[in-house]
Amino acid sequence: MTTLLRILRSFAATTWVGGLIFFGFVTKVAFSSLPNAHEAGIIVRGTLSELHHIGLIAGLLYLLLTLTLLATQRDSHPARAAELVLVIVMLIITLYSQFSILPRMENDRLSVGGDIATASQDLPAVHHFGRLHGLSVKMEGAVLIEGLLLLVLAPIHGREDFDRFVS
Repeated sequence: MTTLLRILRSFAATTWVGGLIFFGFVTKVAFSSLPNAHEAGIIVRGTLSELHHIGLIAGLLYLLLTLTLLATQRDSHPARAAELVLVIVMLIITLYSQFSILPRMENDRLSVGGDIATASQDLPAVHHFGRLHGLSVKMEGAVLIEGLLLLVLAPIHGREDFDRFVS
């Protein structure tokens, strides 16, 4: 049972982190292949929203499986505490991005007629959109880094694993 819980945790974490990495490539391809930034933005916005849904499901699954391991005392390694903190922060950032940053970016986009790229760059909504976009990029980067740390910690099961990791 413990092995199955660990496998499912790893699957959840790698799905989320892999999605974040793949999203970077989708963004690059969208902006370099589509005829204009507006069309690329539509693809990126939709993809990011779906990625957030995947991340929220994967993060909640990881959290529940980790808590189950701890509750059954099948894996009470100190690394689990760090994992719990990481996944909770990842979930909070993802929720903030999905339900605060992205809707405000969408409001800014709509307020300038639907296309940020063709709107006057002097408009306050365009500047606000740019600030929110920068924040969104930083937030996704933070989730990716935390996810990579999570993947490093997840396989640590025994004291000897942890000692090798910190030595």
